[in-house]
Amino acid sequence: MRIAVLGAGAMGCIFGAALTEAELDTVLVDVSGPLVKRLNSQGVTVIRDGEERHVAVRATSDPSSLGVVDLALLLVKSYHTKPAASLVRPSVGPETVVASLQNGWGNGDVLAEVFRPEQVVLGVTYNSGTVLDLGRVAHGQKGKGPCIVGPCAGDGLAGAERLAEALRVAGFPATVTRDIGTAIWKKLVVTVAANAVSALTGYASRPLGEDPDMLELMDCLAREAVAVARAAGFDLDEEERLASTREAVIAAGQGRASMLQDLETGRRTEIDVINGAVVREADARGIDVPLNRAIFALVKGYERAHGLVEQGA
Repeated sequence: MRIAVLGAGAMGCIFGAALTEAELDTVLVDVSGPLVKRLNSQGVTVIRDGEERHVAVRATSDPSSLGVVDLALLLVKSYHTKPAASLVRPSVGPETVVASLQNGWGNGDVLAEVFRPEQVVLGVTYNSGTVLDLGRVAHGQKGKGPCIVGPCAGDGLAGAERLAEALRVAGFPATVTRDIGTAIWKKLVVTVAANAVSALTGYASRPLGEDPDMLELMDCLAREAVAVARAAGFDLDEEERLASTREAVIAAGQGRASMLQDLETGRRTEIDVINGAVVREADARGIDVPLNRAIFALVKGYERAHGLVEQGA
């Protein structure tokens, strides 16, 4: 199987290295010339469970040089989805599976505007990572976390099965579902509750989950998101999601939420497809979500005040 991994940040390096180690024909694609040069010369270092693994990988900034691939896996920031899709388009043939394991809600709609919806596969991954240096990342939990994947459109599962098989070969537990929307919203609730709160307070994951005031705020954010998901037709259990959110932040230990990492390094966040997605879906259904609206406004205000939106950082 020939695989192009779009985005060589924390998640791209983690998945790209694992797919390469599994002897799948994998190339990491990134627009950063210095990063691509570093990856080609020194490979990827993944720190997991207290051990370092060094993996020689291939990388490029020009996916058109790859020819047609079997799988294009997008792990870029959500606001780079459309540019990344355009970049990889020359390598996408009629049988290529275009897959997203990105954060948030709405990436599938963007991909379905560029490619046939039937060849787009969506998924969620319960893996986290932190970039320590170019090509050097920390994998945030013990072992490799699970992934859930399914078709963006239609009932066909062949594309999702292809992605899941590649992930399994690389050591990631992967399951296939026809109801990928529910799986995405289940994870979105956790992200909505924790990421922006972590980013605005500076809390690492476990300390966030040990602060009673923050726990109350996260519970309220999660309840709003569950109400919106239910109104949109997704079957979520509120109490189960609250418990899962609390468990997730404690289990992540001293890991730092991706949105916190973004603000610490002066990058634009993915707030638009996280709390912003809840606000948009709520507005479309006449549901009041005051806390998600406030959190969304606070993060957007931080971005504007620090020039992150205007710079596209």
